[in-house]
Amino acid sequence: MDNFIFSINATIPIFLVILLGWFLMKIHIITEEFANVANKYVFKVALPVLLFRDIATTSILDDLNVKFVLFCFFGTIIMFGLVWVFALIYCKDRTMIGAFVQGGARGSAAVLGVAFVENICGNSGMAPLMIVSAVPMYNIISVIALTFGGNDRQRGTAGIKKAFVNILKNPIIIGILLGVPFSVFDIPIPAIPTRTISYIAQTATPIALIAIGAGFDSQQALTRLKPSLVATVIKLVILPVIFLPVAIGMGFGPSEIVAILIMVGAPATVSGYIMAKNMDNDYVLSSNIIVLSTLLSSVTLTLWVFVLKCLGVI
Repeated sequence: MDNFIFSINATIPIFLVILLGWFLMKIHIITEEFANVANKYVFKVALPVLLFRDIATTSILDDLNVKFVLFCFFGTIIMFGLVWVFALIYCKDRTMIGAFVQGGARGSAAVLGVAFVENICGNSGMAPLMIVSAVPMYNIISVIALTFGGNDRQRGTAGIKKAFVNILKNPIIIGILLGVPFSVFDIPIPAIPTRTISYIAQTATPIALIAIGAGFDSQQALTRLKPSLVATVIKLVILPVIFLPVAIGMGFGPSEIVAILIMVGAPATVSGYIMAKNMDNDYVLSSNIIVLSTLLSSVTLTLWVFVLKCLGVI
């Protein structure tokens, strides 16, 4: 029951803020122009600062577990690869592929990860290490998927060049890379910059959620309902079914197993909508996947925790 209450507390507020954005748009308190500006702010400022803070304040070298790091790193690549192959077969509309791949593979590791592991294990355990190992690859592969699977997708050398340029100039990836030296060399950040960074970082999620709600079009959403549901089932059920038995077989401990559960089974992250919107991809599909996976994850994450406890691995 505690795990169910935690899952509800972690996911329902996200949905309610999305609903607030939709309601404020309907009563004309916010406008489409506001939503567009908010998307740009979150993409170029707030999310990069949030991820910089999360990486910079995590000590990579403390409790370093090479096997766990490699599992998260290569597991992320395999996870995206499996969803991408499925998307190529499933998505008849090729402009959906980038958003489908990102929504079906990229979870809210940085937002839910540490909190969920602390709730189950009593401390953050391996969640920060999972974030450092997986989140950079989340963003790099997402940029590649959105480049090749978007409305202005390119092929061959031109596509590869464009993907490479998009990776280098992506603000979120830049934020992660800037945080790595602070983490590796344990560089302290003075109090005033730390508090300033925290203030900016705290604006990322609420503004992104309001922007998602403001941009939500129920008529367009219905046209994307089936692929959204398929991507949600992949994210919350299929990927954990594939990866958790492997993690258990490799002998990982409780905090590592829970961190891996978040990596493969957390709901789609709000940053996926922001990236899809800013990279001219199917942001309606991205929005649908976020809403559906957020609502259903309170049930699926609780069930996964129950199964793992019954198996005696957490």
